[in-house]
Amino acid sequence: MKAMTTGAPFSFAGLEPGIVLDALDSVGLAGDGRLLALNSYENRVYQVGMEQGPPVVVKFYRPLRWSDEAILEEHQFVQELVEQEIPVVPPQTIAGATLQHYQGFRFAVFARQGGRAPELDRDGTLEWIGRLMGRIHAVGSTRPFTQRPALTLQSFGSEPRAWLLAHEFIPAELSSSWQSVTALALEGVQRCFERAGDVRQLRLHGDCHGGNVLWTDDGPHFVDFDDSRSGPAIQDLWMLLSGERADMTRQLGDLLAGYEDFFEFEPRELHLLEALRTLRLLHYSAWLAMRWEDPAFPLAFPWFNTVRYWQDRILELREQVALMDEAPLWQL
Repeated sequence: MKAMTTGAPFSFAGLEPGIVLDALDSVGLAGDGRLLALNSYENRVYQVGMEQGPPVVVKFYRPLRWSDEAILEEHQFVQELVEQEIPVVPPQTIAGATLQHYQGFRFAVFARQGGRAPELDRDGTLEWIGRLMGRIHAVGSTRPFTQRPALTLQSFGSEPRAWLLAHEFIPAELSSSWQSVTALALEGVQRCFERAGDVRQLRLHGDCHGGNVLWTDDGPHFVDFDDSRSGPAIQDLWMLLSGERADMTRQLGDLLAGYEDFFEFEPRELHLLEALRTLRLLHYSAWLAMRWEDPAFPLAFPWFNTVRYWQDRILELREQVALMDEAPLWQL
């Protein structure tokens, strides 16, 4: 895996408002002192007022998470989407570069482009998003990532599980139950991947939930490709589904009605839907644990790492073990 280690010590210390403004000034952008911290935990993201022109958004990348090459590969993917007139928000090119450096921090500058959460239950919304996702995947299929990792059972399942155990995050009284259910869950994931067979690997958005799709009067646009990686197409679709089985079946049908106008969906990937949901649950717990030394995390996630939190995860994973052995949403 070519991504840099994620469990590194927290090192956003020193990223104060003056540093943010100085970093922008170093690339010829004069801020007027107005800073608004935006909702981001993995990185630090600010809206900054400019002395001339509209505000910009500046993202400071979490130190040691990605190599420079992996960040630039994400930027290149987004630029390919822009060239196909797909509505995404690319980093600005300044002095020939999209990734900037200042006093040990790495950052990129984006145009401010707002929007609201999509109304996923409104007629036509999911089909519209599906058309754009089909176009994104058509571009994503044209070449592989070489610097960014793939979504696998190991990277999203076995490795997070091992990390949590090695760092003793599971309460002692729940450790046996958690180890048992996570082992069963990973066995279920393995069976799902075996049923799906050799599915196509694409460059993906990677974290395509409703919060990363913003809606304006002109329709949706996609933001935050920071988790972009290789994986099966269904990874960019399943997080837009919710509710009971009948609800998700209808929602998936709406998504694919638009998606298949531009890219063919492999029905075998439906075997992976609950497996990918299971992997996300494991990965998310480890993601929180790995960043617990970041002062922003205990403030934002006070419910994490409590006995109740781990009890709920055990129950959740038991449900997933059962769901992974059910038939897929559509009969294949």
